[in-house]
Amino acid sequence: MSRAFVKDQDDESIDDFSDRPISSNPNYVTARGLKLMEAEIAALRHSLAEAQRNEDRSSISRVSRDLRYWMERRTTAHLVEPPADAKQVAFATRVTIRRADGRTTAYSIVGEDEADLKHGLIAYSVPLARALLGSAVGDVVDVPGGEAEITAIEPIVNREP
Repeated sequence: MSRAFVKDQDDESIDDFSDRPISSNPNYVTARGLKLMEAEIAALRHSLAEAQRNEDRSSISRVSRDLRYWMERRTTAHLVEPPADAKQVAFATRVTIRRADGRTTAYSIVGEDEADLKHGLIAYSVPLARALLGSAVGDVVDVPGGEAEITAIEPIVNREP
């Protein structure tokens, strides 16, 4: 077989990982969210150095893509402190609601990258959070799935999920 038809290992192109989409919403973060972001950047830098040592071009490409994303998010992050007096649902507050069927659930309203519904952390930009923002204890609001009464509001201060 002619060499013209044999592909060298070195000729392989680096895997092309498209950049992760970045939200057009303001990048509001809690203090906890900012710490998580900085930890992610540190971990990715470590992973990138390891991939470079191992000459793992696929990992270099993937980790570089993720690092670009987190560096952009860190650059555009706007730290929002919890309100001193949580009389209304706002960013960086934990709100407890009671639905019409009696279920009670608490949600912390956080930044988009910090959101984790399994731990009760919802992004300020999702429909549920938008429905709750600005409400006070005792208010009944229309939320996805029906109505809910606000039963408690408190600031979140470095709360772990």
